[in-house]
Amino acid sequence: MRLPENVTLKEVGPRDGLQNEKVFVSTEDKVEWINQLSKSGLSYIEVSSFVHPKWIPALSDADEVFSKITKQPGVTYSALVPNAKGTERALKANVDEFAVFMSASETHNRKNINKSIEETFPVLKEVVDEGRKAGKKVRGYVSTVFGCPYDGNVAVGEVKKVCDRLFSMGVYEISLGDTIGIANPKQVGEVLEELVKDFDADRFALHFHDTRGLALANTLAGLNAGITSFDGSAGGLGGCPYAEGASGNAASEDLIFMFEEMGINTGVDFNKFMKAASFIEKALGKPLPGRQLKLLEGRA
Repeated sequence: MRLPENVTLKEVGPRDGLQNEKVFVSTEDKVEWINQLSKSGLSYIEVSSFVHPKWIPALSDADEVFSKITKQPGVTYSALVPNAKGTERALKANVDEFAVFMSASETHNRKNINKSIEETFPVLKEVVDEGRKAGKKVRGYVSTVFGCPYDGNVAVGEVKKVCDRLFSMGVYEISLGDTIGIANPKQVGEVLEELVKDFDADRFALHFHDTRGLALANTLAGLNAGITSFDGSAGGLGGCPYAEGASGNAASEDLIFMFEEMGINTGVDFNKFMKAASFIEKALGKPLPGRQLKLLEGRA
């Protein structure tokens, strides 16, 4: 196995984790949670989304959350930015880094963004251009890389086309999403083998959902393919509003535990992170699926 000495864990729970929750977590609890995450050693936290509040009510307080969190040195605080209006809000909120998003499959892109793939590029280019002009780095998310709930299999060639367009715009990293948790380790290895023929491995991150219990196995396949950047969500929070049946993201604490046990440094204090994971679980008032959280609480 080809194992790196270090990996970067990007905590997406405050955005991708909460966006699908029916319970509205108060602004005060969001701020407290993010402040706890900030002190755990994480270098990257995706705080919220500047999508119109009508579409994602759970994150309707993005502006207020950004104004109230206590930023720690060395931590990047990012947000999802969908369009010109979102860009305006994100710049006003002094977001450190923008994230843009689209799908590799046509139907999911239409359901998620209400546009075709081709129609999406000019909208995202405007966000990228404005963000970079303001000195912001821009990250990209590509959903349904390993399979679509509507279109089925997604050809690697289609993924390459989308990645090529996004990189050409100036996106520095693309997070490859297994939106419905359908990927398996063999497939992950094969897809990455094709992608790294055209793009450097260090320009990709992996974003797995644990729908079928394969998120950690798929992460291992990613490591073996040279990927060192991974998205996770505290407690395994998350899902996709436009992909029925998509369960939570890979639990950050499970990723941290696996990496550290394998001798791969994450820079994260496990105990401090677990405190933050327990906090959001209590705020939501329901048990979360992360395995380390279950062990901590005697639910395993």
